[in-house]
Amino acid sequence: METPRLAAVILAAGQGKRMKSDLPKVMHPVGGRPMVLHVIERARGIGADPVIVVIGHGRERMIPLLERERAGYVIQEQQLGTGHAVLCAESRLADFDGNVLVLAGDVPLLSEATLKGAAELHRSRGAMVTIITAQAPDPAGYGRILRDADSLIVGIREHNDASEQERNIKEINSGILYFNSSFLFDALRRIGNDNAQGEYYLTDVVFQAFDAGQPVAGFIAPYDEIHGVNSVEDLARAEAIWQERTGLA
Repeated sequence: METPRLAAVILAAGQGKRMKSDLPKVMHPVGGRPMVLHVIERARGIGADPVIVVIGHGRERMIPLLERERAGYVIQEQQLGTGHAVLCAESRLADFDGNVLVLAGDVPLLSEATLKGAAELHRSRGAMVTIITAQAPDPAGYGRILRDADSLIVGIREHNDASEQERNIKEINSGILYFNSSFLFDALRRIGNDNAQGEYYLTDVVFQAFDAGQPVAGFIAPYDEIHGVNSVEDLARAEAIWQERTGLA
């Protein structure tokens, strides 16, 4: 069976106010390199082509960096949510047929092994969507994975929209997902923003897959790999893990 083509869309438009810096969040270094470059490297390492970075805040610093790396980019003029961010990349993928991997530019510790494992699950299950999940010690702020009595994934609830019971769920959406490309962009054009944040959530695409009876798979990854860097404390933690992995600690 021929392996489908793979494209990657990296979300990197956020400001990162908790970093307490004028530097765009994804340009803060881990292991001596901007976080977003680690993510680009992982995407390329599993054969993604093209790799498109969605940028917004700090674009005047981001663009020269991406051009040096020969990475494609699109600009999200307004930060209207993850679904809107991915839709901004549609024009660059107009003739693309295959799978689209959506990554976050602030997750520098993700391994190729995890991405390859999730890709294999996506292919073997014939899934329309595959979600990379993890068990989080503190799931606050993350979307929660909802499963039925048979442990099948039946939805994702964003933190701000979750009930008290749902907020006790430890399994989280990492924000890293594989999609069938034709399904993804068709579904993105149909999502709304009727939620607590008034944003267009990428996770609403997953709900469309459920509603249409399309297969959705879930791949559980180590939490340390998918933990996003959202603060100076997170950055220090990521650097410590990086040094431990590379034998520098």
